[in-house]
Amino acid sequence: MSALEDGAVGALAGAAVGDALGGATEGRSPEQIRQRYGGPVTGIVGPFLPDWRTSRPSAPYHKGDGHVTDDTLMTTMLVKVYQHKRDHLDAFDIDEHLVPLLLNERVWIPELEQESVPLQRVFLAEKWLAIRLYYGHVDPREAGVGNIVNCGAAMYMAPVGVANAGNPDGAYAEAIDISGAHQSSYGREAAGVYAAAVAEALRPGATPSSIVDACVRLARDGTRDAIVAVTAAAAGLDGKDIAPLREAMAPFDTVGPEYRDPGRGARRPSRLHAIEELPVALGALLATGGDYRGAVLAAVNYGRDADSIATMVGSLCGALHGIAAIPEDWRDTVSRNSRLDLTANGRAMAAVARDIYAKDRERVAARAAAFDALVA
Repeated sequence: MSALEDGAVGALAGAAVGDALGGATEGRSPEQIRQRYGGPVTGIVGPFLPDWRTSRPSAPYHKGDGHVTDDTLMTTMLVKVYQHKRDHLDAFDIDEHLVPLLLNERVWIPELEQESVPLQRVFLAEKWLAIRLYYGHVDPREAGVGNIVNCGAAMYMAPVGVANAGNPDGAYAEAIDISGAHQSSYGREAAGVYAAAVAEALRPGATPSSIVDACVRLARDGTRDAIVAVTAAAAGLDGKDIAPLREAMAPFDTVGPEYRDPGRGARRPSRLHAIEELPVALGALLATGGDYRGAVLAAVNYGRDADSIATMVGSLCGALHGIAAIPEDWRDTVSRNSRLDLTANGRAMAAVARDIYAKDRERVAARAAAFDALVA
C-alpha cells in the first residue's frame, strides 16, 4: 500500500485500539489502576468494575475487553460524512450529514453489546449536536456555544488530519470550522490542534518533535501554554510512567483532581485553560519517542480520560509508523470483540484524501489563473 494509505490506516486503527485499551481505566487514578490490575496495565484488560452491568457510574457500559467507546463511534461517523462529500467539510456538513447518522443509523455498540443508534451511546456533550442542530435549528457555525467545554469534539478529529495529510494548517482551519457545531472555546481549539497534529504526523519525515512544534505554532491561548508546559515536563520522563505530567497540566485544567467529581467552575469557556487530553497525549508521544505500545500504555495507566488520551496518542503513533506499529494481538482482539474492521476507516479516508487533493489542485490552478490575469 502507499505511504498515505499505510499512515491513514495506522492513524485510525491506532486511534481505535488506543480507545479500546483506555476504556477500561477511564476515570481512574494511576493508584487505583495499579491496585485493581495488580500493577500497571500491559495490554487489553477486563472492566475496572467486574459487576459493570449494575455498578455506577459505569453501568450499563461494558468498558474493557477490547471494546471501543464513543470516540471511535464518532470518528467512524465523520469518516462516513467524508465518504459522502469527498471534499473538505464545514459545520453545515455536520448538521446535514453527521447528525442524521447519529440519530438514525443502527450500528453495533460494543459497550452495550447490542445494535442501536449512536445517540444511545454517546455522552451528553455529543447528544448536544442533536439537541442544538436537529431540534433547535441553530446556525451550525455557532451551535457549539453553551455546551460544556471538553474533548468531545477533539476526540474524533483524526479524519480531518488525514483529509489534509501533510498540511497541518489546513487541518487546523477545517477542524475549527467543523467543531463549531459541537464545541466552543478551548474545546474547539483542541479539535483544531489535534487535527493539525495528525496531518503533520502523516508528512514524510515527521517526528514526535515536529508534531509538537506544529501544535505549538498553531495553538492559541491556554491550549498553547498547556502544550508547552506538558511537553517540557515530558522531556524528562522515561515513557513508562507519565503520571508526573498531571502536575504540569493541573494549572490549565478546569476539571480538578477528582475526575469524576469536577467542581462548579469546570468545563466553562476560558482563554486561560485547556482540555487535558491533547497536551497529555503529546507528552506521552514525546516521552516514548513515538513508540505505539509504550505511548498507548502510558496513556492507559495515566487514567482520568484515558480512552481519549490513548485515542489521540494512538492515532499519532499510528500515523507516524503505519499499521504494523500496532501490536497484532491488540488489533485482533479489538477487531473481534468490537466487531470492527480496523482498516476500513483508514482505507476510506486515504481514498477521500486523494479526491480532495485533486480538487484542491484544480482550485489552486483556477485561482492562479485568475490572479495572473488581475496583475497582468
